[in-house]
Amino acid sequence: MNSSQLKELLLQSLVHERGGILVYQTALECVLNKDLRTEWREYLEQTTKHVEVLTRTCVALGLDPGEITPGCQVVQHTGKSLVVAMKMALAANDPPAAELVACECVVLAETKDHANWELIGQCARAAQGEAAAALQAAYDEVEDEEDEHLYHTRGWCRELWLKSLGLKSVLPPPEEKQDVKTEVEAAQAKKQADARRK
Repeated sequence: MNSSQLKELLLQSLVHERGGILVYQTALECVLNKDLRTEWREYLEQTTKHVEVLTRTCVALGLDPGEITPGCQVVQHTGKSLVVAMKMALAANDPPAAELVACECVVLAETKDHANWELIGQCARAAQGEAAAALQAAYDEVEDEEDEHLYHTRGWCRELWLKSLGLKSVLPPPEEKQDVKTEVEAAQAKKQADARRK
């Protein structure tokens, strides 16, 4: 395994999680649906914990969690761009539209988060000794939450869009009610929602 790329993955993941805190804080300014607000508050708390997990993991692997590589700068920029997008939507004074923008921004952020944690899991399996143990412990602590963040918010985004289009929506989405944690479960939940719309 390329140790310099592992370092880059971990540092970028940490920067992305830090940005995720700002994304959720801003999304909470945009949200209208009380169930989604409750969920995003929980995800904000979990994301704060994920920053702690990654910081601890970096330290365990002898990395400086404060180091900002050029790749980390790009990740920071992307996160700030999501926050700016939500602020723009808020400034337009169309609360339902701002909620949709927030949902889309959270889905984008969580898609990257999910990919990062999948890679960390792959690294844990390829590493050896203390590095493998540290990576696996971090992965085990966070992965299920990342699955939920992505699949549930993706369901919310789909259903809020349908509602905005004047089409039948299922709120809260089936992903939420069924506590979806895998891509297969998410696909099944979407099929159930589609069936309910017929």
